Amino acid sequence: MTSYVIEADGGSRGNPGPAGYGAVVKDASDGQVLAEAAEAIGVTTNNVAEYRGLIAGLRAALDLGGDGAQVAVRMDSKLVIEQMAGRWKIKNEGLRPLASEAGALVRRLRVTEWTWIPRERNGHADRLANEAMDAAAKGLTWSAGGTTTSPAAGTTTAAGPVATDSGARAATAPGTREKPRSSRQTDLLDAGDIAELSAPTASVAAAQQTAQGKGTGWAPPTRVATSLLLLRHGETELSLERRFSGVGDAELTANGLAQASAAAERLSREPYRLDVIVTSPLKRARQTAEAVARRTGLDVEVAEDLREIDFGAWEGHTFTEVQRRWPAELSAWLADPDVAPSGGESFATAARRVGAARERLVERYEGKTVLAVSHVTPIKLLLTDALLAPLAALYRMHLDVACLSLVEYYADGPAVVKSFNDTSHLR
Repeated sequence: MTSYVIEADGGSRGNPGPAGYGAVVKDASDGQVLAEAAEAIGVTTNNVAEYRGLIAGLRAALDLGGDGAQVAVRMDSKLVIEQMAGRWKIKNEGLRPLASEAGALVRRLRVTEWTWIPRERNGHADRLANEAMDAAAKGLTWSAGGTTTSPAAGTTTAAGPVATDSGARAATAPGTREKPRSSRQTDLLDAGDIAELSAPTASVAAAQQTAQGKGTGWAPPTRVATSLLLLRHGETELSLERRFSGVGDAELTANGLAQASAAAERLSREPYRLDVIVTSPLKRARQTAEAVARRTGLDVEVAEDLREIDFGAWEGHTFTEVQRRWPAELSAWLADPDVAPSGGESFATAARRVGAARERLVERYEGKTVLAVSHVTPIKLLLTDALLAPLAALYRMHLDVACLSLVEYYADGPAVVKSFNDTSHLR
């Protein structure tokens, strides 16, 4: 009996915004593509589009193999995979009907695995979703084989180029989903240090400004917010010396501990009522989080995906030292979020990781106040994502050590930045 692999994806250009999904069914034995599906679905959110992609993939597998067909499902949506596997609860009422529809199809199949995969391994389904959205933006309808059809004229044309590597999408496919708005900012450098050397191109900036429909933040929210308080860790020796500080486990200085204590004192009183504390696993963040935990009586949850970016060979060096020793590598890194320092992590990869953390926290702690203790890069990525800001905005941001920022997420779509780089507790 033939067994199948379903790879599915969905995206929204604005979240919510114009959306589409893609799904591909392959023969599990040799990877041969057996079926493709894609469709633009109007204005909705990433999660809705991802569920619609899954449903399309399940239906295609049923058409191929019939009831009882053996299927493995692979997606880069942690939320959909974990919910369908039964490991996460479905708290968003808007997703329940879609999960129920998918569940009804699953019961007719024999699903052997629900596997999360990195986005770079889900390029086929992602490409299909983007082709469908690109076609809809031109008033066309996607059809199999990479063609688009005009509903009015009945003509067919080749679909436009769509980047399959998610980190490059912002530059090559305007407004593409899950925007890799990756901060080209180290844990210890001001925006001006890098802005003098590199600025995003107009095409990159324009690619980030296609959000439409809901989610502007102007309309009144329809449900209670999930509040995400973002606290940067306190001072370290590396921050004093303005050195690249990524996954190295620097500790807080005496002043850094005092800053953490000041933040903890502020967060332990009104109007703050923390429900949850999550932290990066790195020591400087954990020390800051533990100071808050002692004042509030809450436990600390470690979230691996809130860690700082890995600067590889550049770790511990100043910006000037890197510029002198690795000039070509530094220029490439500043010009392209897919480029990583030698032995390190690219900003595009960090954007996907941080996006997964955001999805998980907002889903798991809906309606609660969550303190996330992290670093410059993850916090900037979260703020830029919430603002629907162009990539250029990252060059205009500065975050002090031990600063607080606040983003509120609403179930009907909008994310609203309520505060930014607040250091009043340190004065």
